[in-house]
This record gives sequence, C-alpha cells and structure tokens, in this order.
Amino acid sequence: MTANLIEAAQQGDIDAYEQLIAHYGTTVERFAFQCGAKYHDVPDISQEVFIRLYRFLHQFNQERFTTWLYKVTLNATRDHYRKQGVERSKEQKVKEGVHLSHSTGSDYKILVDEQDRELHACIQSLDEKYRYPLVLYYFQDCSYNQIAEVLSLPLATVKIRIHRSKDLLRGLLEKGEVSSHGGA
Repeated sequence: MTANLIEAAQQGDIDAYEQLIAHYGTTVERFAFQCGAKYHDVPDISQEVFIRLYRFLHQFNQERFTTWLYKVTLNATRDHYRKQGVERSKEQKVKEGVHLSHSTGSDYKILVDEQDRELHACIQSLDEKYRYPLVLYYFQDCSYNQIAEVLSLPLATVKIRIHRSKDLLRGLLEKGEVSSHGGA
C-alpha cells in the first residue's frame, strides 16, 4: 500500500499525499514527542515534517520510507528548537512529563500511568545520543541497521549506545529518581 501511495504522491496525486499523512501522522507525532518535543510543539513539528515530505518526496527512493521519515522527523524536531533558540535543561524536560488522564479512578490505572510518566521522564533525562537510539529501537521497532541510517552512525556505535542507554535507564528506574544534572 505505502509503495503505491508514495509513487502516486511523487507523481503529484494530492489524495495519495493526504493518505500518507493520515497513515503516518500518529507515527510522526509520537516519535517527535519521544525525541523530546514539548506536547504543544508536536503539531507544528508534525506539520513541518509533512511539508518537507511534500517538498522532497520526488527525491526519495522507495526502499526505506519509514526510516527516511524518522530521519526527517528527528531533524525537524531538532530544527524546531534551534530556530526558536530554545535551550531546555534536562530538568525542564522532566518536569513537563506526560499529561495523562486519570478519569477511570482505578488504582491500577493510576499506578500504570505513574509508571509510564516515570519511564518517560527517565527516558527524556537521557542524553540525546542515548535517547534517540533507545526510542527508535523500543518504541518505533527499528532495526539496528535502520537506526544507524536514521542517525548517520556506524552500526557498532548504535549497538553500544542502545546497550548503554538500557544500563542508564535501568539505573535511573532502580533509584527512582531522574538526573537533573544535564543528562545521564
């Protein structure tokens, strides 16, 4: 399905382009947020990703669309904050947390939501060089090779960073605290 949509969009079919947005919109938003985008900035970043997609789709070869889309999203997230001159400390990122609803009132749901917030905060406290490979591997189901391509890193570096990020994350979760000293 995606290959046909990409080909049609490359030939100027607006409906195909809109279907690509509908199909990948949530993926782009989720990945931007996991890369450290503020909740209220995600729609702007997502829009920028799809503008870039529209502008550069004609240059794309269809082999690895999702990998390419992750790379565009990562770069758009970085560029968004560079353009605004926003320098966010790790402490600020952690304080933002995830705005989840506790509308069910169930103790179990509250516990799960709290654990999700803690995990997200710990992941966000990791230095980018550890956070991005971890997010791509565990939350976006990318292979080591895809991660190496998205981040423009050697395969061995990706493997080392994922291993190291798991160790850092485990340490943060066991301590029950998030580092606010500029990253783990």
